[in-house]
Amino acid sequence: MVKTAILVSGGGTNLQAVMDAHLFGEIPNCELTAVISSDPEAYALIRARSANIPAYVVDRAMFPNHATFTTALLQKLQDLDIELVVLAGWLQPVGGVLLRAYEHRIINTFPALLPAFADCDATTLAPYEAALRAGVKLSGATAYFVTAESGGPILLQQAVEVWEGDTPKTLQRRIMEEAEWKILPRAIALVCQGGVQVADGVAHILGGDK
Repeated sequence: MVKTAILVSGGGTNLQAVMDAHLFGEIPNCELTAVISSDPEAYALIRARSANIPAYVVDRAMFPNHATFTTALLQKLQDLDIELVVLAGWLQPVGGVLLRAYEHRIINTFPALLPAFADCDATTLAPYEAALRAGVKLSGATAYFVTAESGGPILLQQAVEVWEGDTPKTLQRRIMEEAEWKILPRAIALVCQGGVQVADGVAHILGGDK
């Protein structure tokens, strides 16, 4: 079983999607070892405890800078013997020692079909606003390995139709429901079953599974 930590900062809707998929046996060989929040008031902590998943806080506000915060987070992950890290509404930058320690072992989602709109801040409505400004007919979500560059090796993508009359918020909701909440558990499952190999910056799905 792959010991997995879910990092959260807010309400935890992506976390809930992962927990539901895990409950129904859709993420084989995965142990949800911990949920770790950067905010002690995050509702995601309540979701985790309700599902009997150990929940921890590494409070960003308690550290003088991001480097010391990241070091403390890494120490917590290592203390728990975490093998895979999943970002599920994590609002803190990921870099430095964490990326080096967990190369190709940190999964995140982005609310667009990367590399489209990769420069947008995914913690805001910017990706949806950019999609509507560009007049794209398809948007969607991408699950990928986090790297130092914007985006990273792509694991899975799911397209979502952009409708006439969409607003950033209606598009955001549909992308979450129809794409993010589906591909994030599937990406975790692929990695936990050893179904991904990264070569030359590209994630290859072994056996051609989707």
